[in-house]
Amino acid sequence: AKAEEIVASLPDAVMPAQFENPANPEIHRETTAEEIWRDTGGKFDMLVVGVGTGGTLTGCAEVFKARNPDIRIVAVEPEDSPVLAGGEPGKHMIQGIGAGFIPSILKTELIDETVSIANETAFATARKLAALEGVPVGISSGAALAAALEIGERPEMKGKRIVVIIPDFAERYLSTAMFEGITA
Repeated sequence: AKAEEIVASLPDAVMPAQFENPANPEIHRETTAEEIWRDTGGKFDMLVVGVGTGGTLTGCAEVFKARNPDIRIVAVEPEDSPVLAGGEPGKHMIQGIGAGFIPSILKTELIDETVSIANETAFATARKLAALEGVPVGISSGAALAAALEIGERPEMKGKRIVVIIPDFAERYLSTAMFEGITA
């Protein structure tokens, strides 16, 4: 409410409103989806993406489903706030996803499956990726990768290609629980 007051009082003020701004999924239709499609040649079976604002999932899924309706879209959310799966919002430690409500720009009809990931699983997966592959990702990336790894173990996924959105970098989370107990 206060932000809206400020925007209303200043003629040049802008409020991104990323949870409801149609420009959010639009930019993912125009850029993220096209980059993934180009880099894979459209040859993938599943997209796994954490849901924060819903813009990445909605924008990419609209493009992919239009080109290949068989591509499965998997939404990732915190186990402690499984709103997309029909549960109650709750406190969690996976920054960047799990807002505790369904954003207005998220087109839930595009989601084929929802996977809920525990805080510690997200942390552990992000740490493991950094240790084994030298790729320092953030907490929501750890959650998305954990979901993809879980799905990839299913027998029906043998030989399938999974694209995972890795949206964040580890340095943003140096002061979080993800780095507790880690020494140089």
